[in-house]
Amino acid sequence: MTKPIEKLTGISHFIAAATYSFGGAKRLLGEAAFRHELGAFVIAMIAFAIVGATFFQYLAMFLLFMMMVAFEAINTAIEEIVDRVSPEISDMGKHAKDLGSLACLCVIVANGAYAFYVVFLSKWLAA
Repeated sequence: MTKPIEKLTGISHFIAAATYSFGGAKRLLGEAAFRHELGAFVIAMIAFAIVGATFFQYLAMFLLFMMMVAFEAINTAIEEIVDRVSPEISDMGKHAKDLGSLACLCVIVANGAYAFYVVFLSKWLAA
């Protein structure tokens, strides 16, 4: 009989959690969709600099991007689990993957709409 896994506490728990998070970030960088989103974020930040965005506009864009990272990570996790549990094609697996993809699309649209507003509309609407 194997012993139950002992939970880490204190600084050991913090270090372990950070290690898992960095592993997740490394895995996410392997996803083409995430690399495209990261590239779009860099382009948005350059555009923000060109138009003279405010600190709060940068902050809002950063928070939206972090939300997109979180959704993309969850979507990737869903895909990994579905592929492991149900390697054959199934309606349930397809639905799970499609719903994860829809969630990502919604956050991508929110990021794009906000970036479009800041770069093309905010100065015009403020006048």
